[in-house]
Amino acid sequence: MPKFLGEFPSVRMRRNRRFNWLRRIVEENHLTINDLILPIFVKDGMNIKEPINSMPNVHKYSLDRVTEHINEAYSLGVPAIVIFPEINPKLKTKEAHEAINPDNLICKSIRHIASNLPDLGIICDVALDPFNSDGHDGLLLDNYVVNDSTVEILCQQALVQAEAGCNIIAPSDMMDGRVAEIRKALDSKGYIDVGIMSYTAKFASAFYGPFRDAIGTSQILKGDKRTYQINPANINETMRQVAQNVAEGSDILMVKPGLPYLDVLSKIKEEFRMPTIAYQVSGEYAMLKGAIQNGWLDNDTAIMESLIAFKRAGADGILTYLAIEACNILNKN
Repeated sequence: MPKFLGEFPSVRMRRNRRFNWLRRIVEENHLTINDLILPIFVKDGMNIKEPINSMPNVHKYSLDRVTEHINEAYSLGVPAIVIFPEINPKLKTKEAHEAINPDNLICKSIRHIASNLPDLGIICDVALDPFNSDGHDGLLLDNYVVNDSTVEILCQQALVQAEAGCNIIAPSDMMDGRVAEIRKALDSKGYIDVGIMSYTAKFASAFYGPFRDAIGTSQILKGDKRTYQINPANINETMRQVAQNVAEGSDILMVKPGLPYLDVLSKIKEEFRMPTIAYQVSGEYAMLKGAIQNGWLDNDTAIMESLIAFKRAGADGILTYLAIEACNILNKN
């Protein structure tokens, strides 16, 4: 920080805040539509647009209805989506076999979306929690999520998604070594241009509840995920985790959740200078929308303030359920 020169009354900080046009000129950070990534929820069936009660105005779609939702985002300029599935409970097994089925819901969604919108970026979550019968991101053995066996399945899961046409694989499981093994698996099959956006700093957070409602794991999750997700109190451990992911070949880094971890986001961006995404998770969305619906916050200003915070902290992109709404607000202004 340069040495402060001058003092009141010769220096008046409010001068540059007086006019709207001047505030626009000196604004230091900007949110654009290019910063926004839209998560979508899909489920099997026909003609389904099912509300998620804990996430106001967010829905799960069957493939025949999801296109209208994605078309809205695409027409506004949203560059990419992330697909999350609600898997039929009858297909869930302890071994998560459906995760590696090349015709599973995720793979069908990739092909369907890519055929309709070939210029839209498709990012796919890699983890076992939608597919197994206990709601964990990996294989559960004697009440403990085993690492190496899980990574083997994650590699197969990444491959079927890449084969279906996924552009970026996003491992969210938090297993040790998974980025390196997924990279090797993709390269060995010729998918050298498929990127990896690792959930690098994913914390054992209380803010995931509505998401688990959406993918149908909240009722089946046994225990918690603290043996593989990061302790919210630990910044040094987080930075070691990020360094490991970078060394293993992550192309893009992610911080999840977002607003409670702006300090982490800023530190990662400053230290590694890599493309870094913030995930404004379901609990953050639900808090904002709950307050807005009760009249405690103004919709547009609260949304934009929450999103510009990520940009100020260093995010290159924001994964947010508010993507479409934010586009409409930006276009109004």
